[in-house]
Parts: sequence; C-alpha cells; structure tokens
Amino acid sequence: MIRIKGFSEAKQLLTRKNTLESFVGSPRLSAQIKRIFGEELSPQQVVEHIVAEVKDKGDEALFCYASRLDGVELESLEVSRREILAAYDSVDDGLISALKLAAKRIRDFHLGCATKRGVVFINHYLGRQIQPLSKVGLYIPGGTAAYPSTVLMIAIPANVAGVKELIMVSPPNKDGEIPAATLVAADIAGVQRIFKVGGAQAIAALAFGTETVPKVDKICGPGNIFVTLAKKMVYGVVAVDGLQGPSEIMIVADDSADPSFCAADLLAQAEHDILASPILITTSFDLANQIDKEVVKQLKKLKRRSIATQAMNRGVLVLVDNIDEAVELVNLYAPEHLSLMIANALATLPKIINAGCIFIGENSAVALGDYVAGPSHVLPTGGSAHFNSPLGVEDFLKTSNIIAFDKATALKLGSAAMVIAKAEGLDAHARSVEERIRKQGNLK
Repeated sequence: MIRIKGFSEAKQLLTRKNTLESFVGSPRLSAQIKRIFGEELSPQQVVEHIVAEVKDKGDEALFCYASRLDGVELESLEVSRREILAAYDSVDDGLISALKLAAKRIRDFHLGCATKRGVVFINHYLGRQIQPLSKVGLYIPGGTAAYPSTVLMIAIPANVAGVKELIMVSPPNKDGEIPAATLVAADIAGVQRIFKVGGAQAIAALAFGTETVPKVDKICGPGNIFVTLAKKMVYGVVAVDGLQGPSEIMIVADDSADPSFCAADLLAQAEHDILASPILITTSFDLANQIDKEVVKQLKKLKRRSIATQAMNRGVLVLVDNIDEAVELVNLYAPEHLSLMIANALATLPKIINAGCIFIGENSAVALGDYVAGPSHVLPTGGSAHFNSPLGVEDFLKTSNIIAFDKATALKLGSAAMVIAKAEGLDAHARSVEERIRKQGNLK
C-alpha cells in the first residue's frame, strides 16, 4: 500500500478524478479490441459501435456478438424454464438455503423502507400518485464468475416496490449457459425472464428492445467499463441506477481496532478487481504496521492472490493526527464502503456525510453487507456518494404530482400566477388563468 503521512498530502491524493471519462484501457484490452473489430478503437468507440448495431439489427446483432465476444454459438437467447429447474439440481443445498436466507433478510429490510404507493394527498388540493415502474432490466455480471447475490440485491427491492416485470440479462459462459447459482437466485427473487446476453450489447437490447428482448423502463446493475459506458450512452432513452465502477473500501481505525479484521476487510474488496480501491485511514502508527503484516500473511491464503495483490499495491494507507481529519477525508472521497473501526463509532456517525454503506464496529464485516445483512450491495462508487444513494425501493418508483383546485382556491391564486406569467412574457399562460377568472365574474 502507498503510505501517506499527514492530512494535506492525503487530501491531495484522495481528491477524485473522473476515471470514467479518462479511461483508455490497457495495452492488452487495446489488442483485443483490434483483433475483434479490425481497427484501433477506444472503449467509448467500441460501445458506440455495439449500441448502434443492436439498435439497428436487434437479435441478429446479439447472436453475432455472442459469437465474437463471448465465443459461443447460441441457439436461443432466452433461458427456458427447463434450464432454471435443472439449475437447482446443479447447486448445493447449502447454497440454496443461504440464498433463501439472504433473500428473506433483503426483503424484510426493504419492506421496512418501502414508500407508500397510490394516491397520497398532503391537503385537499395537492398530492402525489406513486407507482412502480412497469419493466426493469437487471444486468448481472458473469461469463467467468457467478454473482447470485447481485441478483437478489436488485430484484428483491424491485419486487417490494411492485415492479410488474423483471428482465435479467447476463453473459453466457463458453458452454452457452448462465451459471446455475445465478439462475437459482433469479428464481428465488422472482425474475420473470432471463436472457443470455452480456456486455454493452445487453444494455442496448434492454434500452431499445429487440425481437426477443423487451425494452425496459430502467436498467440496474454493475458491470465492466463497456457496460458502464453503455449505460451512460442510453441514459435518457431509459433510466439507469448509476455508473458503478470498481469496488472501494475505506476503513477508519484507531488503536482499538483489530489489525487482522482490518486486513481481512481490505483484502475482501481487493480480490474483486485489480482496480479496486482499498484505503485505510488511521491515527495509530503501530496499527498501520500490524495491518501491513496481516495483509502479507493473509494474502498467501487467497485463491485470487494475484488480483488482490495488484489492488493492494494501488491501495492507500494514511496516517492522520485525529479522527476529525479522518472524517474530512471520508467526506471528500465518498467511499462505496466505509468501515468505522474506532472507539465510540456511533458518536462519529452523524459527521459522515458522504458514504454508500457505513459499517459500525468490528462485528459488521463488509462481506456481511455483500451477502446477507439486508441492505442492497449495489452502492454508489467513484465519488458519486456525494449525490447518489444505495439501490433501494425508491429506485423502482415514479411519482406524478396532483393538483386538484376548487374554484375558490383557483381564483385566489390566479392573480399572482398572471403577474408572474406576464413578467416572463408568456401571455398565453396569463390568459389561461384570466379566462377562468372572467367566467366567475371576478374580472372586469
């Protein structure tokens, strides 16, 4: 990890840059793009090309990209009910039980957060109508790995909100299949339709619709840079939940923290991706040294040691003078995951302004939040916790305002509306109010 001593230097290092805009890809990625597309293109140009082709050619483009990008010749894009039922036979009973436990906890949490639906008046004349979205698309990463937990974390809040139809897309593996655990999770979570489509082409299919894949109202779920760029590109045609980047964890620790817990939590996020951001901020020089030793020790036991090592080499360890400095750095960076491993953490909590999910104390491992705690693990990354929230029930609701005046109230407010309309030079606006006042005999 990169060691930083002092608040000023840490502030400079932890000030965000727009990584999405500046992404150019690795030499290896550039070589792959040239091999597949026959020319040197940036990730942005690749996504533009894919989105345009899916919009124009529909299913034909999806089958083509399954062959070119996923290396599989598909007979059908949609997963059959038979395949879903067969998936249960391929999954260990212990995993099925764990997924059902997680599903119940996620559902219970979001039921507790549920917003009242229907027509809600705040007085006799003004109110709101709150309704669920009709169709939501779930993007679930895959291909070389399975992420059944992400299915639960998106689909269940959507179901609690009352979304009528959930459409899931996920890249197929080399056998042309979606991992069995992912299919089981989708069935437990109540997903209606599942398609073997991944990458930017999946986002385009959900945004515009094809002969087989239905167009949706909103797309949710994390993915690689191509998925993220595609979500950004189709925003406005559909809604998106956010532009999620690599995993982030920031731990604030004092000398009361357990170094082995701190190291374990840093590594748990580091094993996601070489671009993950593990960050430790501490007031204790001795703790920092102990955590360094624990990281080296625990790395040796990890299957994804190579990925975690690269991420940890990019990680940052900051020594500050006090917890207030640490809190200021937290609010500046706005991490996806924030772990408070400090004495009297609850007293510090009100000072935290920007964070996706906050984990209080040594018993609240970030990994519990990833799987079974209850809140969704789809969280704002890249500093977007400054203005975005974790995925929740409200992400799947839309609101219409209601105005239902009686004559007396309309007449009472009409004169002020006419004055403002005329000040803006919008005579027709003023006249639409004026006509109503005339009809009531209140304007000579």
